[in-house]
Amino acid sequence: MSDTVTFQLNWEPNGFQAPYFLARREGFYDDEGLDVEFVEGHGSPFAAEQTAKGRSDLGLAGGSAVLSVRSQGLDPLAVAAVSQKTPATIYSLRDVFGEPFTDPEQLRGRTVAPSATKTRILTLQLLEDRGIRDDVEVHDVQKHTHHRVEHQLLDGDVDAAVGVVTNGKELEREYDRMADELLIGNHLDVYGMTVVSNPEFAASNPDTVRSFLRATARGWELATTDPDRAIDALIDRNAQLEHNRAVERMKFLASAEDLQFTEFVREAGWGHHDGRRWENLAEMLAETDLLESSVDPDEAWTNEYVDESDPVIANYAERIGR
Repeated sequence: MSDTVTFQLNWEPNGFQAPYFLARREGFYDDEGLDVEFVEGHGSPFAAEQTAKGRSDLGLAGGSAVLSVRSQGLDPLAVAAVSQKTPATIYSLRDVFGEPFTDPEQLRGRTVAPSATKTRILTLQLLEDRGIRDDVEVHDVQKHTHHRVEHQLLDGDVDAAVGVVTNGKELEREYDRMADELLIGNHLDVYGMTVVSNPEFAASNPDTVRSFLRATARGWELATTDPDRAIDALIDRNAQLEHNRAVERMKFLASAEDLQFTEFVREAGWGHHDGRRWENLAEMLAETDLLESSVDPDEAWTNEYVDESDPVIANYAERIGR
């Protein structure tokens, strides 16, 4: 008999989530005695909040959302680090810069429009670190800005936009104008996506959490080595994504190749947290109005439930050919 586990997604099914759907379709969760029920979400803060309140057993949420929700008096606990880098990306069109956009220094004298508060904060921190904060005009976030910033960029009202990885390439596909993306995670040492739980559920069901993470690691391993199989599993979940298969595949590959793997993963294995990245993220958010009260970053995560004896977790880098 399987234990039923609810898993709160951060958004509707998309390419970034393909490994979880693959793990279920391939029976990896079944192998661990788990029946995983996916719940569609409305963003990382929503997923972190729902999980912290016990409305789901586990969830998928970004590191900044975990700290933000903790500052509100709730206690989502990150039990595994999925992507070591933030997916936040500054993107532009090649004809705007007249050359490939590859360095933050190229933003001097430019105007940038972010699509969300968190991506704006990360952009400001990047510019601050490079000493060019006063040389770049960064717009405030407005409502409904995902499409608005795209059109501002297309119309020439701004020089660059801030979103998540693949936003620029999606724009390129749709409008046939070459785009470039500058991944903020390559310049700032902060976390992206994490698997979260609440301390009470994890403490009462440690074997369940460990089982979920073992099966999820298998899903990531297989998806990384066979992306088409992962996208098939995603489309099995949501057939409407078939028409957008190429974009969803691009999203997954960006996550697997650009966000998930670092040298820390090679050394520590899949899912382990690096406390330094959490400290960096907390310091950055503390300088903004995103946190409602002070938080201790060391309380936001744990490696307790990552099974170091599991071959996929321990030898993840080797198994994905890195």
